[in-house]
Amino acid sequence: MAHYDYLVIGGGMTADAAVRGIRQLDGGGTIGIFCGEDVPPYDRPPLSKGLWQGDPVDGIWRGTQDIGGVELHLGVRARALDLQGRRVTDERGQEHTFGKLLLATGGTPRRLPSGGDEGVIYFRTFADYERLRDLAERGERFVVIGGGFIGSEIAAALAMNDRRVTMVFPEDGIGARTFPSELSGFLNDYYREKGVEVLAGQTVEGIGDRGGRKVVRTSDGREIEADGVVAGLGIRPETSLAEAAGLEVDDGIVVDEHLLTGAPDVYAAGDVARFYNPALGSRLRVEHEDNANTMGQQAGWNMAGAGEPYHHLPFFYSDLFELGYEAVGELDSTLETVSDWKEPGREGVVYYLRDGRVRGVLLWNVWDHVENARALIAEKGPFSADDLRGRLPEG
Repeated sequence: MAHYDYLVIGGGMTADAAVRGIRQLDGGGTIGIFCGEDVPPYDRPPLSKGLWQGDPVDGIWRGTQDIGGVELHLGVRARALDLQGRRVTDERGQEHTFGKLLLATGGTPRRLPSGGDEGVIYFRTFADYERLRDLAERGERFVVIGGGFIGSEIAAALAMNDRRVTMVFPEDGIGARTFPSELSGFLNDYYREKGVEVLAGQTVEGIGDRGGRKVVRTSDGREIEADGVVAGLGIRPETSLAEAAGLEVDDGIVVDEHLLTGAPDVYAAGDVARFYNPALGSRLRVEHEDNANTMGQQAGWNMAGAGEPYHHLPFFYSDLFELGYEAVGELDSTLETVSDWKEPGREGVVYYLRDGRVRGVLLWNVWDHVENARALIAEKGPFSADDLRGRLPEG
């Protein structure tokens, strides 16, 4: 039975950031990492961004295996967690004890409710990227299911590599759950100008095979033949291990401001953690790079004795052909929005409000104002539309 001073379950960006945080304060404690994937931790954003624009694959690896005193268990998942005995049993039946534990289990992709999805790439991992890249080198027509964060990025990536792309999603526009209707509608037209066929308001009713190709059947009766089908439908937080161990779960593993769960010396961070943010005055769960890195590092520091609160409000970003954005806070198209466009759809700021208070800020082709946006969200307001127009980027 192996013992680790620090044991991390999960092998993504959060795990790597936590290990580095530990090492900044504790240079000698033993560290073990259970990584369900067969490869060591890597940067996830390039899988749908830079790797499709010529960036080298070698640049994504984080080098966790080179940190002294770290033992990586690649391709091995934790199966059971005994909190009282401070013991983890892996899927091989081997037991490992720990002094302190971090749950950085991330999430699993949501799947199509219609079933019959054999061969669909639910895009999330490096293996998914490799599989799609191989298909893109051999085929020319692809169907992307989903118009959200991953779907919009993958559709743009494939189109920029001269592949014929059809997007299928049930909402009225690309990013409709996040962006106000005028921006979502603009993106429909923008993607069409880039050669992408956009089937808004459609669902996938089934997927079959014909002559070695996939056939996607949509709710309006169409059949689309494709060399590959990719789905970006979001993720479900991977909480099964925590739930079975009796930890509090509510759309993620609930943690306090120090990233502790309800069990002593057991922490959670990254995509799976549901934490309280003082600026928003509410709990949230964030599935993006900034949160993975900053929260992972803070968890590592706290595991090594720092005892500092995590009050960071994460930002996220995306690249869509020549357009790009950074965003902070709660971006929900059902909130009241105030749009301040320098050029509609091309450059501007969108503010998201509830009861006169700014809950989120979308910086659309506007850069270097994330800190200003965070400061605005921290203000209590109330704000009117006139108060906000012109506030950023000049603020």
